[in-house]
Amino acid sequence: MTGTASPSWNRRDFLGVAALVALAAGLPAAAVRLSELPDDEAPSEALRALLREVSQLVLPRTGTPGAGEVGTGDFVLLALAHGLEGARAPNAGAALPAFASFARPDGSLRHADWLEHELNRRAGGNFLAAPGRASLLAALDVEAFAEGVGAHPWRTIKALILTGYYTSETGGAQELRYELVPGRWDADLPATPATVAYSSDWTAVDFG
Repeated sequence: MTGTASPSWNRRDFLGVAALVALAAGLPAAAVRLSELPDDEAPSEALRALLREVSQLVLPRTGTPGAGEVGTGDFVLLALAHGLEGARAPNAGAALPAFASFARPDGSLRHADWLEHELNRRAGGNFLAAPGRASLLAALDVEAFAEGVGAHPWRTIKALILTGYYTSETGGAQELRYELVPGRWDADLPATPATVAYSSDWTAVDFG
């Protein structure tokens, strides 16, 4: 599952994931489309490749394409820039002093830059070229969700990976069942471990 960078972060890429950001944020899609990213927020190709690989590791290919394959990495980068999951909360760096070196002037955290630095550090170089990438990411996940750990950048990123994937066509219509208008009413249906949630029933979908 080696990450491969897409050709460039161009307007087509931006518009392609803007609708997902709008859907997840509950905003009109046009509002996101018209919000061009400033130069200092535009991701490098290396960062895009990293988020693609990380997304794929979180939700790998099974019977359906994995999260990296359907563009979830680009969704996460755009969602972070627009503040989904509280990613642009001001003064977050002060609340998370261990990550303060990745704070913007307003105190909000550059989550993607932190992730790139952290994974490369754990890999002892280039994370994308390192063996055992899944194990390295799993170790970070265990630390971030350990009992007693408060807010953590990885929690925000992982939540956006899940949201991005399950609001994509693949995640919402293939991985989950999609039925916009349910059919007949069945008051009591058996549920087994193989029962698949409906993507149109948000009460049955837990994004973590």
